[in-house]
Amino acid sequence: MIITDNGISKVAKAIEQGLSQIPKRLPSWLFYDKAGDKLFQRIMNMPEYYLTRCEYEILESNKDSLQTIFTNESRPFNLIELGAGDGFKTEVLLKHFSKNNLKFIYTPVDVSGNVLNALKSRLLKNIPNLVIQPNNNRYEDALETLDQDELRKIFIFLGANIGNFATGDAIGFVRKISSFMTVDDQLLIGFDLKKDPRLIHAAYDDPHGITRDFNMNLLVRLNCELGADFEIEKFLHYPYYNPETGQNKSYLVSTAAQDVYIKSIGKPFHFDQWEVIHTEISQKYDMEMINKLAVETGLEIVKYFYDSKGYFCDVLFRK
Repeated sequence: MIITDNGISKVAKAIEQGLSQIPKRLPSWLFYDKAGDKLFQRIMNMPEYYLTRCEYEILESNKDSLQTIFTNESRPFNLIELGAGDGFKTEVLLKHFSKNNLKFIYTPVDVSGNVLNALKSRLLKNIPNLVIQPNNNRYEDALETLDQDELRKIFIFLGANIGNFATGDAIGFVRKISSFMTVDDQLLIGFDLKKDPRLIHAAYDDPHGITRDFNMNLLVRLNCELGADFEIEKFLHYPYYNPETGQNKSYLVSTAAQDVYIKSIGKPFHFDQWEVIHTEISQKYDMEMINKLAVETGLEIVKYFYDSKGYFCDVLFRK
């Protein structure tokens, strides 16, 4: 569970706020409990989920170039990964940098302590000389703790995680990262690009039912951790991609009028039939949007890195 001030108070607060809104919504960081972590790893291995393969290709093909850019006269740096997950793609860079004796610290940041423990264990087995300092926090909280570090900072935000923010919120978030950067620091962001709407939709509504289970697990988590009495069979998973806006949104839809009591909050929440809970947004980008993001956040684009299909783009920014 994410580090909190008072037990599960932050989780309970997020749930109460989200389910009191119209329309109802829940933050996507709640997906990532132990079961959710495993389900997301299965999603990344689905044939329909092109994002992981595309970005892996980018990092593998450009690891020499990134090493040259990051090295900056052989000065040591802190490689800070926001939303590290299982670190599958990042391991490409970590192995390459370690093999070439770069002086760096790897700081993976994630809301899931389960993921960070597994990540640290695997990386130290595969890269014994790696210096790793996991940070179990939400992004915003982690940035505050990392501001005390005197090393040059290389932020990486991969996996199209930037798409989990609406465009205005993404600008605000990158602007916050920028506020912690000096002129020597850099930021690498992975963007899922606009493409055939059918390809995008299939990545969030797969025929195997893994994305459905991932979305539904959020309700299972609330039942287990907060004493909620969601009847899972009375909800369905519904994703929708809008090619006009580039937004893919995922919902949980109540199939019946019902009241759900949440013990830890101490009150019920009413659902009308066909009422939705908005659980996730995944924004797809074009180059105009990426350039606007740079302008709005006071960053300069250093280089674009594309996969061979042009589905995905890692963009390097500097102050």
